[in-house]
Amino acid sequence: MQPVLPATPKPLAPVGDAPFLQLLVRQLRSQGIRRLVMCTGHLADQVEREFNDGHKWDVAIAYSKEPRPLGTAGAVKFAEGYLKQASDFLVMNGDSFLELDFHELIRFHREHDGLISMAVRRVPDATRYGTVQLNTQNRVLGFREKMGAPVPGIVNGGVYVFKRAILQHIPAGPASLEKDVFPWLLEHGVYALEQHGMFIDIGTPEDYARAQTLCHSLYQAALPES
Repeated sequence: MQPVLPATPKPLAPVGDAPFLQLLVRQLRSQGIRRLVMCTGHLADQVEREFNDGHKWDVAIAYSKEPRPLGTAGAVKFAEGYLKQASDFLVMNGDSFLELDFHELIRFHREHDGLISMAVRRVPDATRYGTVQLNTQNRVLGFREKMGAPVPGIVNGGVYVFKRAILQHIPAGPASLEKDVFPWLLEHGVYALEQHGMFIDIGTPEDYARAQTLCHSLYQAALPES
């Protein structure tokens, strides 16, 4: 995305007339989730200026600003101080949108009593993604790296519920949830709940352009009662 947004952090990429991250904040708020921690890094000050303390959207936002690039796992570990009162917590990527009921995912997580629950989505072309291998009880058996071929598959939707105990398994410093954490925690219980609504990430110029054409539909999916 650097050629398209050379001086803007990806979550602030405009989609329609608002930053992409605003879509996610409003999706969370519409389902009653109001206490947010934003893990920021590259061009973090821009994110803080845009969202401030969150009062404009009737949420409370704190910021965990990483001192250097820490990856998806390292960022969660670095935010540990904000999670002292949480037995379980929701984590989501800031550059992808998945239409889902967060409370349904939380219920699923508690019913299965695993360490990790993830929202997954079946897509017709999984070329860009690694795929998630499941059994018939929704337990994750493994992860398959990107195939490099246009085949369908079940992919990680970038939304999770974690037990607080996961923090014991994340090393301090740079690390990836997808590569360095999830594959090594399968025996602790990793489960997946399949979703069927809209899914898009803005990680490539092509998908960012597609998000623009889907702007109205994205907001309808995020805010179904508005």
